Amino acid sequence: MNTPHAQMQYQQRGKLQVASVLYQFVEQELLPGSGVLATDFWAGLEQLVADFAAANQGLLQQRTSLQQQIDQWHTQHVGQEIDARAYRTFLEDIGYLLPEPADFSITTQHVDDEIAMLAGPQLVVPVMNARYALNAANARWGSLYDALYGSDVIVDDPDQPRKAGYDKRRGQKVIQFGRRFLDE
Repeated sequence: MNTPHAQMQYQQRGKLQVASVLYQFVEQELLPGSGVLATDFWAGLEQLVADFAAANQGLLQQRTSLQQQIDQWHTQHVGQEIDARAYRTFLEDIGYLLPEPADFSITTQHVDDEIAMLAGPQLVVPVMNARYALNAANARWGSLYDALYGSDVIVDDPDQPRKAGYDKRRGQKVIQFGRRFLDE
């Protein structure tokens, strides 16, 4: 069988076999200037893999088991109209869906004035959904990339005026500036 995985090249780092493309990224782009030595990075990654491989394998087996049960349910119900309540009960019974957590309240202390005193857009989202949480943060503070792209913080080259619509060159400058800014 000629799969992309079978064609991939690997680098040996300790007990790890690292895809060459990942190895090159880490060695040539991620680590330079970070103050982290390559030997320390690979040793740390190897330790993380050793610490979490068994748990990760268990989660993968659980995912496979859940998928098999869901596939079997659909096979048994092929051609039938789906009863949403029965299907939800089935998903809860196999542990695919968990019950809603009980209502709770929290209090805060030592909140920055920027949050406590200044009104701003607010989105209340379930913290369990990373995408929603990121969207909420962007709604509060705005997207750094959007702010940079639309402002004069990054000066356009007078010999290359900005294109209408999205200007890929300006976008690249925004990404470079944003990364430098966040690194600092």
